[in-house]
Amino acid sequence: MTGAPMSEGAALLIVLLAGFLPTEIWRSLAILAGRRVEEGSPVFHWVKAVATALLAAVVARLLFAPAGALAAVPLVLRLGAVAGGVAGFLVFRRSVFAGVLVGEVLLVAGILLSH
Repeated sequence: MTGAPMSEGAALLIVLLAGFLPTEIWRSLAILAGRRVEEGSPVFHWVKAVATALLAAVVARLLFAPAGALAAVPLVLRLGAVAGGVAGFLVFRRSVFAGVLVGEVLLVAGILLSH
């Protein structure tokens, strides 16, 4: 049984109510709580460690259990792009932008050359 198609306005309202607002509340509370945290405090170091661990987990998942189109890219190419990105980060004075750019260029070039 299918109902009437949802209007664009109704879909936008659902996205705002179910997706944006609940996360925005937590972001706003984190900003308020974060203002009181000193940069060298144990809480700051704990938050930094958790954020680093989450980022490492996401990268590991993208490398070893990718989904979608990335699953078709060989593991050796994905690992090479990450290694190149880390090298780019180090060569360009710890520039995150340079590291990401080098990794992306290597990944895209590898995909294009393998086809």
